[in-house]
Amino acid sequence: MPEVMFAGPEGRLEGRYHHAKERGAPLALVLHPHPLHGGTMNNRITYTMYQVFQRLGFSVMRFNFRGVGRSQSKFDGGMGEINDAAAALDWMQALNPGHGGLWISGYSFGAFVGMQLLMRRPEVSGWVSVALPAAGYDFGFLAPCPTGGLIIHGDADELVPENSVRKLVDKLNQQKGVAIDYRVFEGADHVFANHAEKVSEAVESYVSQSLARKQMALAAD
Repeated sequence: MPEVMFAGPEGRLEGRYHHAKERGAPLALVLHPHPLHGGTMNNRITYTMYQVFQRLGFSVMRFNFRGVGRSQSKFDGGMGEINDAAAALDWMQALNPGHGGLWISGYSFGAFVGMQLLMRRPEVSGWVSVALPAAGYDFGFLAPCPTGGLIIHGDADELVPENSVRKLVDKLNQQKGVAIDYRVFEGADHVFANHAEKVSEAVESYVSQSLARKQMALAAD
C-alpha cells in the first residue's frame, strides 16, 4: 500500500495507492467523508471499500482532500475537492494507459464529490455511493445520470433521512437506461458503526457482478 504524493490544483495531495499485478486492470478511486467533520482517507468505511477493490483486482487509490493530513491547501466547500478528485483520476489514468474501466466510490461527502465527478468524466464506467447526503446537497445535476450504480444507506441514519435518498433513487430510476441498485441496511446509522462488513459484502457483490456482465458482453461481441 505505497504512500504517494501527487500534484493537485492547489498543492500536493497525499494518497495511498495499490497497483494491480494484471495489465489492463480496472481503476477505482475511493473518496472520504467531510474534512471538517474528521473525514480522512483512513476512515473505516473508506478503507473498507478500498480493500474491496484491491481484492477484486483493481488498481485503487484513496487520498486526502486538500487540507487533510499531509495534503496542502485548505477546505474549499466542495468545488475544490471535486478538482482534487479529478487530479487523482488524472494521476491514475496516466499511470495506467489501457486500463480496463474506471470506478468511483464515495462515502458521505465523498459520495457527493464522486457523483459530481461522474458528470464531468464520461469515461467512468461504474460507481458506488454510501450514505449519500441527499438531504444536505442538491443532486439535481444528475440529469441525466450517465450510468447506473450502487447506493447503500442505513435506515437509522441520523444525518440523512432514508426517505430523502429513496426519493433521489426513484427519480434516477425513471431516467432512460439508468438502473440504481439501492440497498438499505436495517439499524445502520450514518457511520455504519456495526455494518462495515455488510458494506464490504454489498460493494464486492455489486462490483463483481458488474464486471462479470461486462466480460459476457465483450465475449458476445
